[in-house]
Parts: sequence; C-alpha cells; structure tokens
Amino acid sequence: MKPVHDSLRTLPNRHIFLEQIDVMLKRNPHHSMLLIDVVRFSDVSSSFGYELGDELLLTIANRISYLFTGHHAHLGRISGDIFGLVIPGKFSQVQLQRFYIHLIEHFKTPIAVGDHSFIADFNVGAVSNEESEIAASQFFTRVEAALKQAKQNRYDNFCYMSLVDKTDNSRSITLKADLKRALSHHELEIYYQPKVNLRTLEIVGAECLLRWNHPLDGVLFPGALIEAAESYNMMNEMGYWVLEAAFKGVKELAAANVRLKLSVNMSPTQLYDPHFVDQLAEFARVHEIDLGQIEIELTEDVALSNSFVVTSQLTQIRALGVSVAIDDFGKGYSNLAYMRNIELDTIKVDKTFVMELSESPINRAVIEASKLIATAAGCELVAEGIENIHQLHVLREIGVMEGQGFLFSPAIPINDFIRLTQQELIVGNSHARLSQVGNAVE
Repeated sequence: MKPVHDSLRTLPNRHIFLEQIDVMLKRNPHHSMLLIDVVRFSDVSSSFGYELGDELLLTIANRISYLFTGHHAHLGRISGDIFGLVIPGKFSQVQLQRFYIHLIEHFKTPIAVGDHSFIADFNVGAVSNEESEIAASQFFTRVEAALKQAKQNRYDNFCYMSLVDKTDNSRSITLKADLKRALSHHELEIYYQPKVNLRTLEIVGAECLLRWNHPLDGVLFPGALIEAAESYNMMNEMGYWVLEAAFKGVKELAAANVRLKLSVNMSPTQLYDPHFVDQLAEFARVHEIDLGQIEIELTEDVALSNSFVVTSQLTQIRALGVSVAIDDFGKGYSNLAYMRNIELDTIKVDKTFVMELSESPINRAVIEASKLIATAAGCELVAEGIENIHQLHVLREIGVMEGQGFLFSPAIPINDFIRLTQQELIVGNSHARLSQVGNAVE
C-alpha cells in the first residue's frame, strides 16, 4: 500500500477542513461524514514518545484513506487523535455503520511501528446530510455531538445522528415546532444563578441559564430546548438569543443599581461562527453595555480541540474586554495541553468534584490541583454545585474564592435575583433559608 501522506502536516487541519467541507456542501449538499477518534492514543504517546505516536497516527491516516479510496472520501485531522472523513453521497444509518465495522475489522491487523505493534480501536460519530442546504459549522457540530455520544455508549463505539431526525416521536416533533414559536412569541427567559464570594457571601456575578415558559408544560430546563434546537439546526439562533438576553439583563440590573458580571454559555456553533465577535460588539453598542461585564463560558471538550479557529476566536473575544471561562473543568479529560495555548480568565471546577467532596479524598485533590493550575494561569477559580456548609468550609480551606450552587440559590428570574442582591445572603438550614429556596422553586 503506497502512503497517501508522507507527513501529518500534509493533512488538512480543522480550520482548513471546515473550509473544504463548506465548498463541498455548496457544490453538492449530499455528503456524509465520519468523525474518527483513536481510543486511548494518549497512552501511546506518554509511554513511547511523541515521535512514535506521530508515526502511528500517520499510518492510521494512510490506512483510513486507503480503505475509502473507492468512495472518493476526503480526510482531515481535526485534533491530535481525531480524524474527519467526508464521503460524497447520502448514506443510511445502516450503510454508515457498515463503514464503521469495515474500519474496525481492518484495524484488527496490528500496526508495526519501530519495534512495537499496536491494534487501533476507534470511537466513531456519523452524520448524513439529507437537506438541500446546510452550513459546514452545523454539519460539523452535529457529527461532533454524534462522536460525543459514541464515547459515552457502554457497548457500542459508534453513534449515528441524522440532521433531520425522522425517528422522533410526536412529542419531540411538537417540541421542535414549539421552539420556533417560542423564539417569536417571547416564551424564552433567562434565569440567574448567583456567583458568590465564599469568604464574604457577597454576590459578585451570575450565570445566565435559559428557561422555556412553555404554555402547556410550564418551565422547561435546557435539555429539551437544546435537543430541539440541535435537531432543527437552530443552535446558532438560540445562542444569539441568549447572548442578547444577557446584555439586556446587564442593563436591567444597572437600572436597579446592581452592577455585576454575567456569564453566558457559548455553543460550538458560535465558536466557529466568523461573525460572532462582530455580533458581540454590536450588542454592546446597541444596548450601551461595557463588555467587561460579560463573560463567555465554553466547555472543556470544545477548548480541548485547540484548533486555530478556537484560539483565534477566543483571542479576539478577550481583545474586546470580554472574559473567557472554561466550564466543567476536569470532567472526563486528562489532556491539559490546551491550557498552555488558550488565555483564560476563569476556570469553573465541574460540580461533581464539589458535590462528592465527602465521598473521596481524590475529589479534594482535583480541586486543589485546579487551584494550582488557575494560579499558574493567572485566572480565577470558581466552584460549581455547592450544596452544603461542609463543602463551603472545605472550599474555603483550599482557597477557592468564588462559587455557586443550591446552598446560595438556584437559578431564579431577574426580579427575584435583584431582590436577592439587596438582602443578606442566608446559607444553611435555617427557616429563612428554606423559605427562600421554596419561593424560588415555586
């Protein structure tokens, strides 16, 4: 087998690959894509060195290219150990799963690199475009969601997601239609969960969380919203709605003499949107808001990609004066190399480590390590999921200065949040605290 690539550098990187996908989709929208993650590749690099690791990845890339030559497939390198494969044509779930089986069966033959032999295994996410028009960013976001699910599957390392989900039950279809109506009928609302100085119990900021005031089902949490938005390819539209709502929230809080920084979650679709930075500046101009009062949160799996697009976009965001935070820090990831290349203002420790502080000393060790990393990176550390006094005391001992969680308040509507900032914050199990929580939940 003659190698297709002599070096990993000849493979299109994530940025170039996305541009190439965009061109392909404009020429012919009917394409399918596989996102191929090499399982436990970091073990190879850490045990045998990066040079051998790169040689192994190059061999894998050439084998994948060879396997799909007959389909005129196009290969790119999305990140260190993840490859993207675009195949012209519309393929069913069964056909794409056969491609996956063909892939793993082929790689049961060991790969010889130097004096060592390796058997590669893969997590694979798959998507087939069944629409006439689709943006490359939406196409790619969907296949990333499929790969994420494939990694979480217990028995099968493959996941197929359709851009138009024809298997939805009637309730899901109704939710999708409702979401379009909700955007135009002002049914969406931002709730505010306070961020608190753990020493003084002063409210120093808030995270903006989306809620849906559904006319039949009442207040819905983000899960149903996100599922409907992803299925309808409306993540970008919904993301901008939330972002502008946060700007409006800053202005409404200022009218009540409350000046705080508000955090907004950023979707992967927005991260790859070339107009995102301009839209931030436009919202600030229209609503007359200081961009220093806005913080953008992105999840660690997005930051982990460490692509040119990610680093460039975040650099431009910070240049405007907007803060950048990593959410869910430490949740399922061990490769912290991205921390060297992305400038951050805040690290938010995943709530599972805080909520399970009493169950294992490892949870405390993770938070202590996160504190060291945050200090070295020159950024703040925020603890999520604080639910009891014991957790608060331990976090204070570690030196964590800020946190959020049910101990202080759940996410609440803006008028309730304003009242909360104007009174002494109560924690623990006092009658006043229980009454406060009860009113917020009702």
